[in-house]
Amino acid sequence: MSDADTIRYDAAGLVTVVAQDAGTGEVLMVAHMTREALERTLATGQAWYWSRSRRQLWRKGETSGHTQRVLEVRGDCDGDAILLKVEQTGAACHTGHRSCFYRNVAPDGRLVEEGGAQAQAARPAGPEILTELAAVLAERRRAPAAGSYTAGLFAEGLARLNEKVMEEAAEVTRAARKETPGRLVEEAADLWFHSLALLVYQGISPSEVFAELARRRR
Repeated sequence: MSDADTIRYDAAGLVTVVAQDAGTGEVLMVAHMTREALERTLATGQAWYWSRSRRQLWRKGETSGHTQRVLEVRGDCDGDAILLKVEQTGAACHTGHRSCFYRNVAPDGRLVEEGGAQAQAARPAGPEILTELAAVLAERRRAPAAGSYTAGLFAEGLARLNEKVMEEAAEVTRAARKETPGRLVEEAADLWFHSLALLVYQGISPSEVFAELARRRR
């Protein structure tokens, strides 16, 4: 067995770890693991890391609730880096951003955050919005907020969620038959939202649906 066939820890006993959203491919964060952190990750299916500042093991989300369920663990060609494909609940970054890589590098080397709501709105939406929304829904279920429509849906349970999905599906077909394309888009968004809420209630990640669609495509 060559050195590349085993994980190679540095002089401090650490290996670099990249956490990636399993559904969208977005890079969420870079951290470090000791051998014990990797063993715990493999044994529990939850991401464990080594804090270089606190000099201790920590499980992602143990205080914030923003956990990482590990779906796949990969090593690179040299064995000195690990890739975790994860299902992220909430924000991966301690700043509250979805990813730690929320800033651009300007020509002068400064780190510049992408500008405000207008710039965010101008970015094309993609599958990542479903993953982000699922994380918000999961947080609403874990910690219900007063007056939250979603928290109210979850409190009413599976029967109510099933009912809402059927209602929204009927609205989609009605919009397709009798209303404008704009209304059809709005009703489809309602259907996707409530379908996603149903998945979250049942403990299913959007990444599992993406994987099934990919399997069918192949």
